[in-house]
Amino acid sequence: MRKTLLFLMLSALLGLANRAQAQTTPVFAKGADISWVTQMEQANYSFYNEAGVQQDLFRLLRDHDMNAIRLRVWVNPAGGWNGKNDVIAKAIRARNLGFRLLIDFHYSDTWADPGQQAKPAAWASHSFSQLLTDVYNHTYDVLDSLKDNNIVPEWVQVGNETNDGMLWPDGRRSLNPQNFAAIIDRGYAAVKAVNPTSKVIVHIANGYNNSYFRNVFDQLAVNGARYDVIGMSHYPTAANWPTLNAQLQANMNDMVARYPGKEVMVVETGMPATAAIPTQQMLLDLLAKVRAVPGGKGLGVMYWEPQAYNWMGYALGMWNNNGQPTVALSSFLNNPPAPGLVYNPGFEYTAATQTPLGWTTVSTADADADLTQNYGRASLYQLGHQKATAYQVRTFQLLSNVPNGTYTLRAWAQSTGGQTTCQLYANGFGGTELATTLPASSIWVQVQVPGIVVTNGQCEIGLRSTAGANQSASLDDVEFVATSTTATMQATATLAAQVYPNPAAGQRTLRFSLPRPETVQAALYSLTGQLVRVVAAPQALAAGPQTLRWDASGLAAGFYFLKISHGDQTDVVKVEQL
Repeated sequence: MRKTLLFLMLSALLGLANRAQAQTTPVFAKGADISWVTQMEQANYSFYNEAGVQQDLFRLLRDHDMNAIRLRVWVNPAGGWNGKNDVIAKAIRARNLGFRLLIDFHYSDTWADPGQQAKPAAWASHSFSQLLTDVYNHTYDVLDSLKDNNIVPEWVQVGNETNDGMLWPDGRRSLNPQNFAAIIDRGYAAVKAVNPTSKVIVHIANGYNNSYFRNVFDQLAVNGARYDVIGMSHYPTAANWPTLNAQLQANMNDMVARYPGKEVMVVETGMPATAAIPTQQMLLDLLAKVRAVPGGKGLGVMYWEPQAYNWMGYALGMWNNNGQPTVALSSFLNNPPAPGLVYNPGFEYTAATQTPLGWTTVSTADADADLTQNYGRASLYQLGHQKATAYQVRTFQLLSNVPNGTYTLRAWAQSTGGQTTCQLYANGFGGTELATTLPASSIWVQVQVPGIVVTNGQCEIGLRSTAGANQSASLDDVEFVATSTTATMQATATLAAQVYPNPAAGQRTLRFSLPRPETVQAALYSLTGQLVRVVAAPQALAAGPQTLRWDASGLAAGFYFLKISHGDQTDVVKVEQL
């Protein structure tokens, strides 16, 4: 009996400990600023899910696994939009569906951003000491009113995109950095007076710009400003998002290292609604990079006004003109659509480019003959081989983590015909390379390469052309489909691996995050699959963020594959040597 009671007591204690741990473990924030929603609803805008069923916007976002809402606050706005009462009404709707809340104080009657930080009209003639009191009282009043409605924001922004401070000219950072710090600190004091648990965010635009962020937050440190979280805006384009995402990641990692105890959060992001697939890929990559910030200090990602369509001229949402979300919204799902074996199969992950993500161009002199361009088969872009002079070029992708077995390579193609060589090919490294010649056709036709044998978990696929002047070939919607397999594909746990700097000539840093403790090794291979250099010998590493440094000196200029093996899986990163 005594043993039974002891067991029950221990079990209860363990249960309490587990619940306490669960409560203190931060949940990654995935959300959106939807401050326009009430104004849009009054203007008779409706929102529909992908099936065309009308839905409340808050419910629709919740159904797509968003868990946080951001709301901006203006002091005395025209029409009352984003004023205290409007904010409370939206916050209640968010609370009722279980959303976490971020309150964004602009300390203005209208938009505040890097180009404008106008004082509220009621504060215009106030001295600086009065402005500090205004900031405190306004912050306290809004948060206290929310608290009266049982709403405690998890995060509170003291200022919006305050690159050059706020409440100009008194709080303009370039003129009065000590005043800017004092305003931040006074807002912090008001937030903590109402809700000690709310985290205070200082928000700066252009999250990719590390030197600017250092300048801002070094000044705040010197002037004694208190805050908890470094907030960032991130607005890349369909063409440059891979570069800006990498720069943003480097900046986030530097911020949490340079300012101990601080966390980071992407509080605004967006890309053109017309570039839905690039936006989806940017967000999937961005979410992974924020999650990978060392120490779990990457708190989350907020999309800015995703529901905006045909509204205020804003074009960076993720809604179609028919009131339905684009595929970009699916990136917030807990289980986003699983990728196929081919990465970037429709050449849509970036805008028109000569370096499509996931694909490598091989040519001694005719790399410019390879590009993605408009008029894809079922979406915007296609891969093209074309040049005004005779050319020879190959575009390929090395597939990894492929279960051993037999496959068919399929793609849609067009061709002028007349080329010496114009082939869709596959090499499974388990036998003879297989290929099929693209037929001459001015319309899209599907071509395939069957019977591809994979025996070592990888296969090279691609398009190669040896052609005369102005002869062209196009490829789109590439698939690599199993006809029979002898091994089960393992669930891929992405490492979010990145190499810095890239391109470079000497010392490199490999950063990645392990989902579990695993043995990891890394090696550099040529584009044709030959081992060039062992980067890291097999070593047991713990779960979480990892950093490996290696020397790339002495390598010939060009492109290589860095293969990172972890457990029974392999991730591949393309590396350029200068």
